[in-house]
Amino acid sequence: MMNIALYKREMKGSIKLLIIFGAIITMYISIIISLYDPEMMKTLDSFAEAMPELMASVGMKADAATLLGFMISYLYGFILLIFPMLFCILRGNALIAKYVDKGSMALLAAAPVKRRAIAFTQVTALVSGIVLLVLYSTIVEVFCARSGFPGELDITELFMLNGGLLCLHLFIGGICFLSSCIFSDTKYSVAFGAGIPIFMYVLQMLANVGGDAEKAKYFTFFTLYNPDDIIAGGGESVVSILILLIGAVILYTLGIIIFDRRNLHI
Repeated sequence: MMNIALYKREMKGSIKLLIIFGAIITMYISIIISLYDPEMMKTLDSFAEAMPELMASVGMKADAATLLGFMISYLYGFILLIFPMLFCILRGNALIAKYVDKGSMALLAAAPVKRRAIAFTQVTALVSGIVLLVLYSTIVEVFCARSGFPGELDITELFMLNGGLLCLHLFIGGICFLSSCIFSDTKYSVAFGAGIPIFMYVLQMLANVGGDAEKAKYFTFFTLYNPDDIIAGGGESVVSILILLIGAVILYTLGIIIFDRRNLHI
């Protein structure tokens, strides 16, 4: 069902973005983990105490007791959410809507390949990119933690944490891909494919601040990914991650069906 030639082409198109975001993530992970020492933690905690609402909005909390807890506070509220999300937005739009908008889809549609196979191949390319980015982030985290603080990182909990992170970004990728399949014009594809995840993240930032704004957590899917609950081993966190994964499958499936049935006007 997958077109290998098209898949290779799309993966080549992802390489530049993967390298750029991989380099950014490497920089932040290495810097943050290197700050895990008593003196630097006190400095970071003083920032959190001085600007509690600002720091809380991006998930940064003071008084982390473990290395993984420290990483959750300073990596999983912003860095490892935003940059993979940007990858999903950029690649998701380029897979379908960009081809249609530029008229290049006519070449793909004219080939002896079913539309469903084309769409499935594009999904596979997007999912592959997301998996590679999250996998690479995990490898960098393990390497930096073992190099700087051997024996202090719980690898099992890290894998659980990043497994949930992968499901979250697969869900975001599903939103971007579905938008790309629905709209022929890239400006609308980007408006919805990027607008929805970014708006949801802003709601999550408001919810993190607390107070009356905490109610915003009921209106954003980012609430389903709670790193603290995941490493605590709560059953609710497993259900939430499954919801994200099932939601991702539904979104990709809908995108394929819509692309297969719609009139592309090419």
